[in-house]
Amino acid sequence: MKKDILAFAEQVKAPILLIILLWVIEAAKHIFDLRLQEFGIFPRAWDGFFGIFTGPFVHGSWGHLASNTLPLLALTSMMVTFYPKAASQALAMIMTGTGIMVWLFARPAYHIGASGVVYGLVAFLFWTGVFKKNAKSTVLALIVLTLYAGSVESMFPGVEKNISWESHLFGAMVGLVTAFILKGVVEEDEKNKNHPSWHGETTEKQYFLPRDAFEKTKIQRYYEYVYSSQNEESGNI
Repeated sequence: MKKDILAFAEQVKAPILLIILLWVIEAAKHIFDLRLQEFGIFPRAWDGFFGIFTGPFVHGSWGHLASNTLPLLALTSMMVTFYPKAASQALAMIMTGTGIMVWLFARPAYHIGASGVVYGLVAFLFWTGVFKKNAKSTVLALIVLTLYAGSVESMFPGVEKNISWESHLFGAMVGLVTAFILKGVVEEDEKNKNHPSWHGETTEKQYFLPRDAFEKTKIQRYYEYVYSSQNEESGNI
């Protein structure tokens, strides 16, 4: 039991460190009165392009950060626990892809916060279950759907004035594409270890009838039968 707890703690260390980093950045902003909003994504402006990589780490207020903390911690923990091989690549693709889409197509304003990444992770976990169709992925998809189905309305304009609905929408789109691209990544617990193909071996298929059963004439099969019967009687087989 203790060993399992330690193993789980090791798995979720990176998500916890990510959350700590976000809160340290927000604290530093208030303590030193920093104007970090300019590190957000400003669409179609070259000085706002760098925000693709920094925008998710900047938040508008403590409330904004608090609203993203629990979903981000829960979803990244699911990723590293159940999809450890794909987790880092998926997170990088979601963050970068969402940022690029926002920079290309969103309204001309600073877009900050990790909510686009959250929507990307939700979409990734859901669509991975759809594409993989194994028990683990399907259960995770259903859990995510149950928890976040009510968030769909925030992907469209008009819900709240200061919400970057574009980040939510593009995050969900990029999450879907990422799930499709990485659907072939096989985790250790998804491997059928009893199947020889996982060990580089091959097995010959078994058939009910001989493969040449319909290629031989009736007379040929008759003489083969007579020949084998004679050999059995003489003790050659």
